[in-house]
Amino acid sequence: MARYTGPVCRLCRTEQKKLMLKGDRCKSDKCPIQKKHAPPGKDPKIRPGKRSDYGTQLREKQKLKRIYGMQEKQFHLFFERALRMTGITGENLFELLERRLDNVVYRLRFASSRSQARQLVLHGHILVNDKRINVPSYLIKPEDTIKIKESSKNLIVVKEALKEYGKSGVMPWLQLDPDAMSGKYVAVPRRNDITDLADIKEQMIVEYYSK
Repeated sequence: MARYTGPVCRLCRTEQKKLMLKGDRCKSDKCPIQKKHAPPGKDPKIRPGKRSDYGTQLREKQKLKRIYGMQEKQFHLFFERALRMTGITGENLFELLERRLDNVVYRLRFASSRSQARQLVLHGHILVNDKRINVPSYLIKPEDTIKIKESSKNLIVVKEALKEYGKSGVMPWLQLDPDAMSGKYVAVPRRNDITDLADIKEQMIVEYYSK
């Protein structure tokens, strides 16, 4: 499967938004988007043209897809699954994305970014209900426990990432015991609970795939 291997800061400049692809490092004032406001490949002196409705919808879809670190085919499959669920499609999509194992590992502060969380999962460092799961797209259910494997608790990247828990805690639908490096997925989050992605307009994504 093809994947993007270039500089991730370029993606943030393309979307004109901090996508937090490097985790907490993106909060630094040294982030390239702070210095280079124009999208990559564009002359900063050229006035941007008016974006069409389709272009606006596309950019909204690209932002969310890149935030969660997914490829187009996989993201589309998640959308199709959200469409078949009862309820509001856009909210269903967020529910599925937040249930991804790599995202939950990131939300529990076991990793400083979703890409780092994906690596921890792929390398077998994560246990779900005491079973090793190495599939980043595995969907977590309420009351599932997620923990760092005993032999992996000395990983420096995990210890460094957990320091963020003391500063900002975890999302309200999660519980974490930082000393045991163990957490629980308490409940499926509501759309309003995902405050760090409040500016994403999921209805535009629904309209994009409905064309």
